[in-house]
Amino acid sequence: MPRPRRSQVSLEDTPMYHCCSRVSRRAMLLGDDKFTGRNYDHRRGWVESQLLKLAGVFAIDVAAYAVMSNHLHVVLSVDIYESNSWAEREVVEHWHQIFMGTEITQKFAKGEVIESHEIERLKHSIAQYRSRLSDISWFMRALNEPIARMANKEDNCTGRFWEGRFKSQALLDEAAVLACMAYVDLNPIRAKMANTPEQSDHTSIQLRIKSALNGKQPIKLMPFIGNERLNQAKGINLALKEYLELVDETGRIIRDDKRGAVSSDAEKVLARLNISSENWIKITSDFGKIFHGPVGTLQELTCYCEHLEKRRRHFSSCCQYFQAS
Repeated sequence: MPRPRRSQVSLEDTPMYHCCSRVSRRAMLLGDDKFTGRNYDHRRGWVESQLLKLAGVFAIDVAAYAVMSNHLHVVLSVDIYESNSWAEREVVEHWHQIFMGTEITQKFAKGEVIESHEIERLKHSIAQYRSRLSDISWFMRALNEPIARMANKEDNCTGRFWEGRFKSQALLDEAAVLACMAYVDLNPIRAKMANTPEQSDHTSIQLRIKSALNGKQPIKLMPFIGNERLNQAKGINLALKEYLELVDETGRIIRDDKRGAVSSDAEKVLARLNISSENWIKITSDFGKIFHGPVGTLQELTCYCEHLEKRRRHFSSCCQYFQAS
């Protein structure tokens, strides 16, 4: 039986989560349909566009994503401090970019007079919106529902487009985050849809490479900020160049089906993450098969289970991959 989302999310332990949504009716509703010969690749563009739009609305950053032919992967970072820092008008403005809100919040956003008997309802709505704008379930709802409506309209049908629930798993430490990001970014290469990261359409790695060629980082994606330092900005504690090179080397090994052998520079990065090159290749190749719950070291998993009052440390055997041989 699926576990309630509240029993899987512990912001006390990590803001980072890997989410996956899969389409239902047939296997190829986002790419080429081998049964009808029709191409639905434009729908992958819909998903990518909506995802990047939401990154500018929610207090949730997108670290990585890959829109595949029949499923979607996304790595998200929840920032409750950002949503708590928004003024009441900012909260309403953010919410109205996605949802209609209420008659009272519409009046408030337009600067119209709010009657005294409406103030309590307005404050309740704002508090509710503030909470939802840092909620992964609401993020995924705002991502999946518009796509389902557009696809159903195009297909002239009704019913589910996505499977009933998206899957999510906590990424409990830096190594787990980077391994999952690389796994997500390398999806098209593993699926033999692309030969290189820069050819991997509708992925975060392609977007990062295009921006890097101009000496920039994508505005809509969580940035890489280099190695950990005092008073650092929000972002991923690794240099962008190191990540791109690591993903490129990993992709070549996976694509050519060779034994794990990475360069000395990549080995230094993996040593900082306390992962052997063999484990890194295994994780980025089979992340979805190996991990079916929270991902990280045994110590981080223990803390996570304690905070969620779990009696057993399920999936603890998978922690072996996050230590150097």
